[in-house]
Order: sequence, then structure tokens, then C-alpha cells
Amino acid sequence: MTDETETAITPATDTRIAPRIGQGIPEGDVERITTDLIGALKTVYDPEIPVDIYELGLIYKVDLDDDRNLTIDMTLTAPGCPVAGEMPGWVENAARSVEGIQDVTVNMVFDPPWDASRMSEEAQVALNWW
Repeated sequence: MTDETETAITPATDTRIAPRIGQGIPEGDVERITTDLIGALKTVYDPEIPVDIYELGLIYKVDLDDDRNLTIDMTLTAPGCPVAGEMPGWVENAARSVEGIQDVTVNMVFDPPWDASRMSEEAQVALNWW
């Protein structure tokens, strides 16, 4: 879905999102939005796990188009998660709090399935997964 007129913020190898700069938004704005978005996503927790969704690696892809519309692909630790119906709304509300974002769409995806390798070292330490 990303072309050269969009800014794609995608997961890096450590499950973090990192910007690829597009043409329509100044680089400084993309960096600020990325930093603010990460901060906002880190406020959303799976109620059963004491680690935020960003550090858990539940955010798979984030696209920011030239009109500053944000599309987030995310997953859950398990498809049968009790908050599956609520968590996308929590993510949408958190992302909407970022200054400069015009609209937010959150897509729930399960391919590839989430596994513990997507967690950051911070999440692994918090969960004693060493």
C-alpha cells in the first residue's frame, strides 16, 4: 500500500517502528510524529501482560500518508485475547492524541502470527523471559 508519496513507518528488526521519509511531510515533522506516536503506543497495555503493546511487538506496520492519515496494522498475542474487540480502539485513541495526525485507522492482522521473538529486550526483562 505504500508508494513514494507516502511515509511508511515500519517495524525494524527489533520490532520497533522507524520512519522511511516520503515526499509530502517534512523530515522534522515525521521524526516528531514518530517519537510522539511511539510514546502514545507505549501507553496501551494488554491487561493480562504488564508490558506495553509497542515493547511486546504487537505493532506490525504504520503508514502515514501525505495528508497525515495514519494506518496501523497490529496484532494480539493470541487471537482469542479477551480484549480483542477493545484494543484496536485503545490504539486508535492513543494515536489520535499525537499532534499532526488527521485520521487513524487500525487494522487487526494475524499474519504473521505474533510470537515472543517480536518482544524488545525491555519486554523480555519485564517478563523474565531470559
